[in-house]
Amino acid sequence: MVTIAGGGLAGLSLAAGLRSRGVAVEVHEAGSYPRHRVCGEFISGVESSTLGNLGIGEDFGDALRHRSVIWFREGRTIHEDMMPAPALGISRHRLDLRLRDRVVAAGGIVHERSRQGREPREGRVWAAGRVPRHGPWIGLKCHFHGLEMAADLEMQLGTNGYAGLAGIEDGGVNVCGLFKVDRTRRAPGPELLLEYLTAGGNTKLVERLRAARADEVSFCAVAGFELGRQEIEEDLCAIGDAESMIPPFTGNGMSMAFQSAELALEPLSRWSRGELSWEECVAGIRGGLHHRFRRRLLAASAMHPVLLRRGGRTFLEVLARSGALPFGPLLSLVR
Repeated sequence: MVTIAGGGLAGLSLAAGLRSRGVAVEVHEAGSYPRHRVCGEFISGVESSTLGNLGIGEDFGDALRHRSVIWFREGRTIHEDMMPAPALGISRHRLDLRLRDRVVAAGGIVHERSRQGREPREGRVWAAGRVPRHGPWIGLKCHFHGLEMAADLEMQLGTNGYAGLAGIEDGGVNVCGLFKVDRTRRAPGPELLLEYLTAGGNTKLVERLRAARADEVSFCAVAGFELGRQEIEEDLCAIGDAESMIPPFTGNGMSMAFQSAELALEPLSRWSRGELSWEECVAGIRGGLHHRFRRRLLAASAMHPVLLRRGGRTFLEVLARSGALPFGPLLSLVR
């Protein structure tokens, strides 16, 4: 049996894929479903074959299809474009529950409110998300209703970070931002998100959000993390955010969760049949993840500081206004 610690996108999709191959699987999730998570809630760059290999393609049948993109800098439009392929818009509240139900229907076992220890163990996959550590970032997210969008996907650059807006089911819009921690900002629930947006110069966006209706239950926050490859024990089998966290401006985090699960399918299936030792299985997964994600993580880590520096944002704006911003090539570097 494969035991998966963490019932998020990576853990649940891996469990679904393993069950479709007849592998016994057990998932331990520290929380319970349905739940809201800090997440961009749109999927860009994942191939339909990946979702099919995981056996979860049907769960995206009613997801919104996003194509148009607009970038703002402190309220000013700096670039408009189209995605080369549609991005899928769906909330984690809906998607995680669907994936949990799919795993259970396929004969997998899902334990909720079950927190596992981090120690490496044969047959255990660690998919419990980010590695907690001191970091300079805070992620904030809330759903809004009645919010008129300027495009399917909005990126709002500010002096203290950035926020992405994407439509989800039932007419909602997910507003999710990454900001430099400012301990002087204190406000309850969605007001904290508005405080950070205001501090970054995104006052026009804040006016739009105040005119809409915030779903206060959907608000959530996360802090204490670093982006990029995570520090993991040499013999720990890790996938998803537990292995690497790409900067959220790329819009590729959800896709990487599914792709990492797909990469782990074959080694874990072979281990379950006795064709690989556990050490060989872990090495195969780790090598596959490094090979697949290395370039995009390097590119994202190089681009991310540009968005957070005034000079970098000015340079991007000048390129965009002159029509010289290579949106397509830049996007391909982080896919």
